[in-house]
Amino acid sequence: MPVESGISAAARQAKQKRKSHSLSIRRTNSTEQDRSGLQRDMLEGQDSKLPLPLRSNLLDLFSQIEREFENLYIENLELRREIETLNDRLAAEGQTFEGADLVKGALKTKASHSTSQLSQKLKTTYKASTSKIVSSFKATTSRAVCQLVREYVGHRDGIWDLGVTRTQPMVLGTASADHTAMLWSIETGKCLLKYTGHQGSAPSLFSSASGDQTAHIWRYMVQLPTPQPVADISQTPCEDDVDFSDKDEADGEVEGSNDCPSVRVAITTLRSHQGVVIAADWVVGGKQVVTASWDRAANLYDVETSELVHSLTGHDQELTHCCTHPTQRLVVTSSRDTTFRLWDFRDPSIHSVNVFQGHTDTVTSAVFTVGDNVVSGSDDRTVKVWDLKNMRSPIATIRTDSAVNRISVSVNQKIIALPHDNRQVRLFDMSGVRLARLPRSNRQGHRRMVCCSTWCEDNTSCNLFTCGFDRQAIGWENHNPPPPLQEK
Repeated sequence: MPVESGISAAARQAKQKRKSHSLSIRRTNSTEQDRSGLQRDMLEGQDSKLPLPLRSNLLDLFSQIEREFENLYIENLELRREIETLNDRLAAEGQTFEGADLVKGALKTKASHSTSQLSQKLKTTYKASTSKIVSSFKATTSRAVCQLVREYVGHRDGIWDLGVTRTQPMVLGTASADHTAMLWSIETGKCLLKYTGHQGSAPSLFSSASGDQTAHIWRYMVQLPTPQPVADISQTPCEDDVDFSDKDEADGEVEGSNDCPSVRVAITTLRSHQGVVIAADWVVGGKQVVTASWDRAANLYDVETSELVHSLTGHDQELTHCCTHPTQRLVVTSSRDTTFRLWDFRDPSIHSVNVFQGHTDTVTSAVFTVGDNVVSGSDDRTVKVWDLKNMRSPIATIRTDSAVNRISVSVNQKIIALPHDNRQVRLFDMSGVRLARLPRSNRQGHRRMVCCSTWCEDNTSCNLFTCGFDRQAIGWENHNPPPPLQEK
């Protein structure tokens, strides 16, 4: 009985000590803000290539690790005191505990559990960043060579969108924030026609969409000029990344489009939207047009009658893009609600819709590729390749260091062109392997955000076009060499 009372008394003392220990921990935590403030001040005075927010986040995590081990150390001391008290009470009975072994085992168990929790937290917190860092060190399958062939200069404001006609004659079209859309000769870079019928910014073309809540369809007749010999421009490896100054951009009116003929009246004006019409595209067959708007709806129009055929609703926020399948009656719309939707009009009696969820920020565009694949780009700095037969998860994910704008896919080469907010344009294959980066050296490349890219599958001098807010479109020649022969 005296032994049991001694043990109970020791337990009460240990409980009181743990309570006082918890109070001491609270006092310690009350000074953590002062300590973290001093550490951040020390960080700002140190030289490092890491951004300050990242360094501060790392400091917070390591502070948590330090606090965990500090708590373990204090608990270790308390356990040692408890064991010494128990040994004193049980000395009369000839029973003692190996305090060192007991404390060591307890500390090992607690440390293992705590380390496991911290490891899982660190893994969860930096999973995306680590994947992005690792992906940047992936070996490329081939070093593609890109050459700047021609610049198309004439707009007085940033260019939102561009595209190439699907029928002859092949011309390049651009839509700009200066309220105009222009057609260009691909071979000479000369402006062939300017459309000035919109009252607002024209973010899409060919049935041209506008900030005036309308989409216009206009007819054009152009005479292509005789191609001139292209100046000899040395090929530049696509990984060259020498930057240049932004101060060389002219503020005055750009020359080169003053002698361009103009069209001011559309043959058809499509009205029904209650917000900015941000994109438009032709449905296969050429008899219908689909438009996407900030009013959260996409509209399907009959071109001949200008009547609204279907209003595609369901998105929770503004639409950012729409795209049609080149051979089937399929439409894909993307939105700021982090989703994109596939609309199926192949069966006239049933119009099905499928929702793709996989991004964490605005889906800036989604486009069809060869077969049953869709590629989506987002402001969450990722591009994902999807199989229409299995919509639960993407078959490939590309992680980048900047928001992705309107992407395009080469049907023949199976290459994805990614225009970025940081003025870069990168090329990836359909499996997510980086092939190239368009050159930005020797005063070549874009000087502002790159808004859009498009491919020209015909055998012209340029097979890739990009545009941006530096008021110009650029034509590139991309050489993707075949993979090296494998040794037997």
